[in-house]
Amino acid sequence: MKFAVIQTGGKQYRVSKGDVISIEKIKGGHKVGEKLSFDKVLLVDDGKNTTIGAPYIKDAKVEAEISEIGKGRKVLVVKYKQKSRYLKRNGHRQPFFKIKVIDIK
Repeated sequence: MKFAVIQTGGKQYRVSKGDVISIEKIKGGHKVGEKLSFDKVLLVDDGKNTTIGAPYIKDAKVEAEISEIGKGRKVLVVKYKQKSRYLKRNGHRQPFFKIKVIDIK
């Protein structure tokens, strides 16, 4: 089974054809159903041969399609100092893309 390791959003993901993964949001006006191409491919393995990039593999691409755009669960950030009546609460929802890998080239 062919798989690749790609880098996007400061993270690395191991992907195979047909995988659905959640990645960091990519800047730009992207819509659901749009195709993405990842050229920062670090490793490609086809079962027999393994190609490792230094740092990236030249002419290697992973093509994917956006299946969902959304926000993650709320993370609460609390700042508290005892005995001084200081309490701050803040919430954050990280945006994400859910993508389906179409092809590894």
